Amino acid sequence: MAVHQAAPTEADKELLISGSEAVAEALTLADLDVVTAYPIRPYDTVMQAIAKKISGGQLVAEYIVAEGEHSQFEIVKHASTVGARVFCGSSGVGWMYAMECLVVTPPLRVPMVALVGNRALDDPGAFGVEHNDALVVRDVGWLLCWIDTSQEALDTTLIAYRVAEDRRVFLPLAISADGAFLTHSQALTMVPPKSKVDQFLPRYNRGDLLLHPDNPITVAPQANEDWVIEIRRQNNEAMARAVTVIEEAYADFRRVFGRGPENPWFEEYMTDDAEVILVGMGTISLPIKVAIREMRAKGKKVGLVRLRWFRPFPTERLVAALSKASAHRHHRPRLLIRLAVRLGRGRQRDPRRPVQSPTAGRRSSRFICGLGGREVHARRRLQGDAIFATQPPRPGSPTPRPIGWACGNKEKRPWPRRRRSATRRRSSSRSAASSGSRSRSTSPPGTGPARAASRRWS
Repeated sequence: MAVHQAAPTEADKELLISGSEAVAEALTLADLDVVTAYPIRPYDTVMQAIAKKISGGQLVAEYIVAEGEHSQFEIVKHASTVGARVFCGSSGVGWMYAMECLVVTPPLRVPMVALVGNRALDDPGAFGVEHNDALVVRDVGWLLCWIDTSQEALDTTLIAYRVAEDRRVFLPLAISADGAFLTHSQALTMVPPKSKVDQFLPRYNRGDLLLHPDNPITVAPQANEDWVIEIRRQNNEAMARAVTVIEEAYADFRRVFGRGPENPWFEEYMTDDAEVILVGMGTISLPIKVAIREMRAKGKKVGLVRLRWFRPFPTERLVAALSKASAHRHHRPRLLIRLAVRLGRGRQRDPRRPVQSPTAGRRSSRFICGLGGREVHARRRLQGDAIFATQPPRPGSPTPRPIGWACGNKEKRPWPRRRRSATRRRSSSRSAASSGSRSRSTSPPGTGPARAASRRWS
């Protein structure tokens, strides 16, 4: 497509748009060539926004409606090999349906950019947000990042093409956006002019890897034991090189657009003097920040680290940021890692692992909340968990502590209930007997205090 040079005086324009619409704005500015679509909530809002851009004449691109997610990703995979800048996406089980395509894309060195509108995996059926859909490709060679505002959605989409299409990388990149909380929520967003985007983002060029009759090459050969290890090693080396490419892209983005974070890997919020640092990804940062401000007003020194990039994972940089918590504690400090998604019971590649070694002098706890799109209450939920983490460790307490589930059942809290004195226990027993109420241990399922607590948290 022809590149249109904008006037030097052209400035950013401010629009009230959703996260999905912000992605569509970035795709228009990036001169997208091929987009495939198949409807599934909440990703389909991006599909609709791009269709409006094409029908309105703002974007000239091939818009292909596939018969399912499998074909959707296959089409853009092959379009990318012949030199087209491509985009696609999905959510939840739709992303899983395309798994055969997703796992072969990294070794084929196809730098497609995809949006994952994070959604809970069925069954049970749920439209609410979970991160498990995007995380299934975390160990197969996909670059993974999370966004939390419409502005970050636009900026990260431009950065994604710059990183993925760099010949040092040439890997697919998935941008994760929390369903509904970001894909459908509108906010004021600065949209840059085309001239700045052209300065920042070069055209996609596959060079000698272009699939063309004049350049006969083999794509997806049957390698078996002869080349599989070498191909995996090449993918791993490309992921390692992506670290430098990502930092270069963010630095160039700041130079061209005059905005953007100094630290591309994660956002730090009030961590300089924090005794407890919460860690999470995506839009959960909003209620966390509200809770932190309220806790700070009460004298609790709590901070936040919001991860932007999960692959490649910024291990050393994260350890350095979380180590700040150890400088302000007289007893052995703890780090409370607060994720909106369960990353697995195992220790392999767990974000807690680098910061809970015996020599690190820090401890971590896991809390799971917001699954399926459940609202996270800053005052009742986040503050309670974070204030707990500021308490001194109990003698003989396990490390790491069990996972805490913010689902209303008090038995699921990952710390022991505070012991009451014998006088208080006898008083409580007499009160329960006089009122005719039954104890928790004899209450049938779905009744009693546990159910009341569930109603309060739901």
